[in-house]
Amino acid sequence: MVRITEDLIRKRAEHNECEIYSLQEISLHQQGVERIEHLDRWCRDLKILYLQNNVIPRIENVGRLKKLEYLNLALNNVETIENLEGCESLKKLDLTVNFVGELTSVEHLQQNQCLEELYLTGNPCTDYDGYRQYVVTTLPQLKMLDGKVIQKTERILARQEYESIRGTIIEQQRAYIEKRLREKEESAKKAEGQETRKKQPGFDGRWYTDINTDQSDNSTNEGDGDKEGKEDDEFWNQQAGYTPESRVEIQKKIEEQQRKKEGIDESEKPKKQRNLFAEDGRPYNVNEAKVDFSLTENEDDSALLLDVAVFRYMDTSLMDVDVQPKYVRVTIKGKILQLLLPDEVSPDSCKAIRSQTTGHLLITMPKANQIVKAQKTQSERKPPRPAEASTEKSRQGLERLEVDPTKSKGVDFAAITAEKQKPVLPLGTVASQPAERPNSEDFVDDLDVPPLI
Repeated sequence: MVRITEDLIRKRAEHNECEIYSLQEISLHQQGVERIEHLDRWCRDLKILYLQNNVIPRIENVGRLKKLEYLNLALNNVETIENLEGCESLKKLDLTVNFVGELTSVEHLQQNQCLEELYLTGNPCTDYDGYRQYVVTTLPQLKMLDGKVIQKTERILARQEYESIRGTIIEQQRAYIEKRLREKEESAKKAEGQETRKKQPGFDGRWYTDINTDQSDNSTNEGDGDKEGKEDDEFWNQQAGYTPESRVEIQKKIEEQQRKKEGIDESEKPKKQRNLFAEDGRPYNVNEAKVDFSLTENEDDSALLLDVAVFRYMDTSLMDVDVQPKYVRVTIKGKILQLLLPDEVSPDSCKAIRSQTTGHLLITMPKANQIVKAQKTQSERKPPRPAEASTEKSRQGLERLEVDPTKSKGVDFAAITAEKQKPVLPLGTVASQPAERPNSEDFVDDLDVPPLI
């Protein structure tokens, strides 16, 4: 049997970009679902819900769907109409081909004032004498029953005969309940007989006294296919009543044949799926990936920061981030890291960035209800210090070094002066040559020495 899980809902929510919280319509038909669960907590905005052709035995966990307008439960195992009082907006209810025998359970729909259409075709209660008159009188808000419009004259006549019709309905209902008890006892005896037959020695077609086990194994393997084929033919050819138990048995047989067709061994049981939520819908803190992380707030307390120490060389395509108002989930190679957030966040404004150096994943989640802090006024602020006092204090605290100019080995840039410019002479004038120095007393004029000019 199939349970309603988050992965199943996301697969069926492709038209809504796989978002669950804003989902308004979902179809879970022909999935082998055996119980209605989680939808009233995960999909509060649902308006249309298709659950036909499953094996659901009871209507439950839909009372919180205040916006639900259409519920289709055709071809299921529902025997009683119940737990729909909280569906305030319900307009259409389809219970075609179920096992509703307690017709008085229709009275539970009197609080659904918006209910206009009801379909009970194919249920045992439709064979009761006075069925239509009883339903029309019990539910005055109905406009259509089993696809036929309810006329005013029909409603008036049904109201006049209501007391007598109700008595006959109760008697027929008791007879049907006794019949159902007998059917349940027969199905229980049948199931016990099959279990005892399987426990008998030699049921698998082998002789346990065989010495040559290899030969016996080969012979039994060859005969397994023929035996399974005969058992399947016997199952589908046997006569059985149309009851909820028979539908469940047929569904199990179909799933078994499907597993054999896909080559799935029954001994290899699938890994038990971890429960990520409590019964009240509160998410658990889970760290299957066993990675280090830190959940902090930014400087102004306006957002939550989740730093996940992801492996440095892991491909980003192997990661998936899902941020919800109350929790965040990071899937790393199929392993889940889920944390319950201390404050509610807005998923639409969140962003995830991965570091190119360390490989860490940083998720920024702005808070949904941010607290705006009041800024200090000018009167509350401290007055600034005067500029003059600060400059004087800085001058007093300033110390200078004294250097001896005689011990300076570098170039004295202070002694450098600009070169005196020569006066410009007018054109045609000859510059005066410098006067020659007189010769010294010991000067000897050597003719072999050329002049220095």
